[in-house]
Amino acid sequence: MFEKILIANRGEIACRVMKTARRMGIKTVAIYSDADANAPHARMADEAVHIGPAVAAESYLVMDKILDAIRQTGAQAVHPGYGFLSENAKFAEALKAEGIAFIGPPVGAIEAMGDKITSKKLADEAGVSTVPGHMGLIEDAEEAVTIATQIGYPVMIKASAGGGGKGMRIAWNDDEAREGFALSRSEARSSFGDERIFIEKFVQKPRHIEIQVLGDQHGNTIYLGERECSIQRRNQKVIEEAPSPFLDEATRRAMGEQAVALSKAVDYCSAGTVEFIVDPDRNFYFLEMNTRLQVEHPVTELITGIDLVEQMIRVAAGERLEIKQEDVTLNGWAMESRLYAEDPYRNFLPSIGRLTRYRPPAEGSSDIHVVRNDTGVEEGGEISMYYDPMIAKLCTWAPGREAAIAGMRAALDGFELEGIGHNIPFLQAVMNHPKFISGDISTAFIEEEYPDGFTGASVSDAEIDKVVAIAALTHTIAETRKTKISGALDGRRRKIARDWIAMIDDPVAGRSAHGISVLTDGDMVEVEMESGDRWNITTDWTPGQSLVVADIGGETVTMKIAPVANGTRIRWRGADLIVAVRSPRAAELAALMPVKLPPDTSKFLLCPMPGLVVSVAVAEGDEVQEGQALAVVEAMKMENVLRAEKRAIVSSIKAAPGDSLAVDDVIMEFGEA
Repeated sequence: MFEKILIANRGEIACRVMKTARRMGIKTVAIYSDADANAPHARMADEAVHIGPAVAAESYLVMDKILDAIRQTGAQAVHPGYGFLSENAKFAEALKAEGIAFIGPPVGAIEAMGDKITSKKLADEAGVSTVPGHMGLIEDAEEAVTIATQIGYPVMIKASAGGGGKGMRIAWNDDEAREGFALSRSEARSSFGDERIFIEKFVQKPRHIEIQVLGDQHGNTIYLGERECSIQRRNQKVIEEAPSPFLDEATRRAMGEQAVALSKAVDYCSAGTVEFIVDPDRNFYFLEMNTRLQVEHPVTELITGIDLVEQMIRVAAGERLEIKQEDVTLNGWAMESRLYAEDPYRNFLPSIGRLTRYRPPAEGSSDIHVVRNDTGVEEGGEISMYYDPMIAKLCTWAPGREAAIAGMRAALDGFELEGIGHNIPFLQAVMNHPKFISGDISTAFIEEEYPDGFTGASVSDAEIDKVVAIAALTHTIAETRKTKISGALDGRRRKIARDWIAMIDDPVAGRSAHGISVLTDGDMVEVEMESGDRWNITTDWTPGQSLVVADIGGETVTMKIAPVANGTRIRWRGADLIVAVRSPRAAELAALMPVKLPPDTSKFLLCPMPGLVVSVAVAEGDEVQEGQALAVVEAMKMENVLRAEKRAIVSSIKAAPGDSLAVDDVIMEFGEA
């Protein structure tokens, strides 16, 4: 067994690998860029080596620098994590030349499966179901249109060397095929240094289900069940679960056996994933094989009890798999929510900044509930524009799917994350969504359920009652505290009124008012709602705390709370509400106050996220039409096309290609057409 391994990655996956290595008694080496000098993964390792500037192309992607770090530290093996050089055959070859073990598959498997065109041909030869399409390379946009027409719209335009949702576009007509080809090729060139493109049929309303495989160097290969990864935005996964609520045992076995057949066809060893799309009739088609550890591997670990990183290390050291196919059992249900530094209220665009507050829920394990949080950040850390926006992978496990979802709801409710835009409200909304709860999902879930973008979750009347109850509880506690302040001018204590009006400003449902009566008895607060319902509530919350954990009629409820100018901000289950608890007279007067309208920005094209201007497609004086492309802005390796919202004249252009912009910086200004 190895005595020391180097992790050629950063962030949460580097920390994840180090945890297993430490448990196995193996020393670890971290590499870090200028941006990661104080990162948790650099401090967690036994040794850490600086490898260059923040830009990945000058640090984490430079093989020579990583090889130098290996020589300096005497590491015997390298775990590549995912992303960066994890599926780079040249890197694996360079390690082999140095006599260093690569904790991953052989070079041949990486090359065969890393090219989507080659992998589909091999899959077909191995008897694996494949999606209809054109496996040859596409030379230009017009050829793309010709081929797309032959296949039949809609089609998926893909980078041959792609992954992680980059270099992928769906086209529904000729114009979208031309534009999609140009954008996919541009993204592929900048992300992978390989601009080859192919086209295949886009299967509508598919589910994205993948099979985890594990093989050793002695010809033994098994599959460890499946993961459902259908909740996606921009072709990148957001929520995963294992097993899938859609598969039956026969389909699971068929998919698993085909995944093993493909793995054996390329002499695969190590952990890998064979991805499929599955139509509503459970017909499944090979999508691609990822020759590395997947981001979502924890859910497989939680339902099988198998540490995939440990198995990868043992396989790389030449050990045989001790697990046989008949030993694999799927126990319970696991959920994973990917926490991203991106703003769901701005179409999931990236966000950067400092984590002014980072308090994940406590990890823990029992026979009926598990909470696991794989992360590589900490409070006070910086989320930069240089790397993937993932902050953490929050996982829950329970004996059944309903309980696993309930556990995830509670964990997200208690996850405190401040300082940047993040997707926790969206994740909460999905966990509360009836279609997700029922398991009726597809890769089109987000665009179908949020066609106009995510504006916040709708909360039920019962949930509003709980928000009102918490608002009444915290208001009463704060008022009670004031009565205990000594030195009143008239020498008397303040009395707390019993009747209040809770006024709620909900960006989704609008404004509402709710009458409440509050009684206190020691640590117990009794709240009577307008409906006549009465709840006894207990909590240890004190003014100033940002998280309220309370028992409402026997149910534990956790809400985020913060004072604001006109009341209290309460965030719960994806809703972001302003609640003001007022006396009946004050509420009557407040209802007469005018609503403040947001400023009119319709005359400007504003940068929706921090990023780099790649191109500007118009000039001053041009007349533009609704939907016309105006500019392309790149953020965290994704190119975003900004379009005109209406017919107008470009009166001035404020930004040029190469400019770095912040959120809401003006790119151009419009006049009336």
